[in-house]
This record gives sequence, structure tokens and C-alpha cells, in this order.
Amino acid sequence: MQNFITLEQIDSAAHAIKNRISIQPVVGIILGSGLNGLADSVENAVRISYSDLPNFPVSTVQGHAGRFVIGELEGKPVLVMQGRIHYYEGYTMGEVTLPVRVMQRMGIPNLFVTNAAGGVHPDFEPGDVMLITDQLNLMGMSGLNPLMGPNLDEIGTRFPDMSRPYDSEYCDIARMVAKENGLTLRQGVYAGLSGPSFESPADLRFLRLAGTDAVGMSTVPEVIIARHGNMRVLGLSGISNKANLDGSTLTTHEEVMEAGKVITPKVEKIIRGVLHSL
Repeated sequence: MQNFITLEQIDSAAHAIKNRISIQPVVGIILGSGLNGLADSVENAVRISYSDLPNFPVSTVQGHAGRFVIGELEGKPVLVMQGRIHYYEGYTMGEVTLPVRVMQRMGIPNLFVTNAAGGVHPDFEPGDVMLITDQLNLMGMSGLNPLMGPNLDEIGTRFPDMSRPYDSEYCDIARMVAKENGLTLRQGVYAGLSGPSFESPADLRFLRLAGTDAVGMSTVPEVIIARHGNMRVLGLSGISNKANLDGSTLTTHEEVMEAGKVITPKVEKIIRGVLHSL
């Protein structure tokens, strides 16, 4: 596939999905590592593998099923990504963010994005959920901004504002839902790195000094694309491991997957609560 995704490529995938469903989703939901279980709760579900769509990248990471699940949650029509695409898998930024572009061309106005993240804030523990209030685009700062290349004027402006990447009203609702359900909801800044290697202790100390509360290998490019198309975004990080600032412990993908079993029910309650309020 070429470096830059065209509107025709986006539309061909969007049309392929729309031809197989009879509802109009109002929320797109991206599920991170170990968080696939929420997709199993979708009612009247239609499942479409990424490999069945034209021009579409395929997820290769353990814990990412690689399919769309379209149906209803809390009575609201949703399109759920059961597994995302990562830059470190060898795809371009255009391919990584193609699913969000497809959502936009399908007329989906909202994006709920989740991820598994390392807790950089010293008070965060594995199993916590963090509401993302802002993001640090380290991938983009190093030249990997997903908006590089020809602008898609049909979707958004050449220079989109990123002063409010995460919707303040949805953040307030998420806080209220967490309180009503007796859940401790952390909040803070998510830093997006390219991966796939986990961070060194020096990386993590640098990130903490820069104001990072949680770190991962996704989400930031998706949110930039979402905001380019004026989607309203809610972001949740499941804290899967504690940052290794002194080099005394090892971090593994298996640890991340295991933590997802604890995190998923909490994330599901928050997402369901926010959906119910729409």
C-alpha cells in the first residue's frame, strides 16, 4: 500500500462495512490489549474480519482479535474494534489510523478509545483505570504525525486544533459514572510511543519529568485523526503494569494481558455508563 491513504481507499472499506449492516453506529469503540471482552457483550452483533475488507491492515498482535463487531450496547448502535493496528507492526501511520477514517466516512460522530498502559505516576497500580485528559505525542514530535501528506479536505482542516483532544463533557460523565459505581478513576496524561520495546528506566524518568502519567504504544495517532474530523473523544487507559523507573523489574506482554482481566469489567462499566447518557 502507498504511504498515504486516499479517500477512495477509505470509502471502499466504509462501503463494505455499511453493506453488511442495517444500523447506523453513533459511537466507534477501539479496544486495547487484553480488553477484547467488551466486544462479546455487543447485542445483535455482526462481525467483520479486517481481512475481509479492501485495503485494510490486519492486526498481528496477541490479544487483538482483528475484527469489527457492530451491534448495540446500552441500546446505542456501536462499531467496536476488537483489536487495533499498531505502527510497530510495520504499517504506515495512514494504515494505523485507517479504521478511524472509515468511522468518519460512515458518519460516526464519537470515538471511545481504550488501551493497556504502563503506570508512570507513582500512585498508579496495575488494575487501575485512568481517564485520559491530555496526551503527549512523542511519535508525532519525531516525525510520525498521521496527518503528514496530502490533507483530506473533505474531512478536516490542514491544521487542526489539538487544545482539547478529549471531550470535557464526556470526561465529566465518566467521572460521574465511576463515582456511582464505586470505582476509583485515575486521570492524567497519556504518552504515545512507537514501541514495540518497552521503555527503559531512563525513558520512564524522562516521561515522568515531562508530566506523563501513563505510557503506551497506540491511541495518540487515532485521537489526532479523530479530532481532525471533529469526532468527540473519550479515552481510558487500563494500567497493566507499574513503570520500572529503577530497572529492578521486567515488563512482559503476558503481564499486560493478565491485567486486562481485572481492568475490563471496570472499563466496561464506565463505557456503558457514558453510552447510557448519550
